[in-house]
Amino acid sequence: MNTFRLMFSRRWWWTTLLVLGGIGLTIRLGFWQVDRYHQNKSFSDHLTAMQSAPVLTLSGGTQPTNLTGMEYRQVQATGTFDFAYQIAVRNQIWVQTWGNDVGFILVTPLVFPDGSAVLVDRGWIPLADNTPASWTQFNQERAVTVRGIIRLPAQPEMGGEPDPTLAPGQTSMAFWNLVNIPRLQQQMPYSLLPVYIQQAPDPAFTGMPYRALTDPEPSAADNNVGYAAMWFAFTALLFGGYPLYLRNQERGTAEYQ
Repeated sequence: MNTFRLMFSRRWWWTTLLVLGGIGLTIRLGFWQVDRYHQNKSFSDHLTAMQSAPVLTLSGGTQPTNLTGMEYRQVQATGTFDFAYQIAVRNQIWVQTWGNDVGFILVTPLVFPDGSAVLVDRGWIPLADNTPASWTQFNQERAVTVRGIIRLPAQPEMGGEPDPTLAPGQTSMAFWNLVNIPRLQQQMPYSLLPVYIQQAPDPAFTGMPYRALTDPEPSAADNNVGYAAMWFAFTALLFGGYPLYLRNQERGTAEYQ
């Protein structure tokens, strides 16, 4: 009996279907790892390019058109803080020596001379400061030069809690779950840039809000190559080894008879 007929014989057809399913699965996993390689390599290249790029100065209406493609690039911006439109983002963690504290980050619009603005993540404050009135203690000079990195507006995660909508008659909200720039634009009196600034720590500033920069680590894309090779090796093993196994089984059965 030839191998193909043997594979789909009454004795082996169910096993053959399982093996074919395994081959399909290992092929899919192999190509998934190839896709992950390209994603991780692209992110690593982007991060390297942004970290080595010169500091970008934001100054209002003359911004580059591709700001949303510059996440993690160093920037500086000079303007005036408008604390009247400051908001807080919930459920933010500050890592302390004794553990993790939950609090907020303060996000304040920095207004440029031309009337446009960029949001600035000024840093972390404790959970106890849970009223806008308590935030006045964190006000600083209004006319400042902010240094930090570009961040993209956050997108709600699948299954995550979205920001609430405005109640009837309500014109603004002080507490948000995300730095959702399109939504925040609805309660701001000036045009916002499509990105925000995460303000960098300053050795001369030791008070609150506590500042920290996100420092993403590029994924090891080479690991994805190894995983892809592993899954494709399993594919080859199933594809070539199964027919050989069947022939050996049938040969053993014939000799026993």
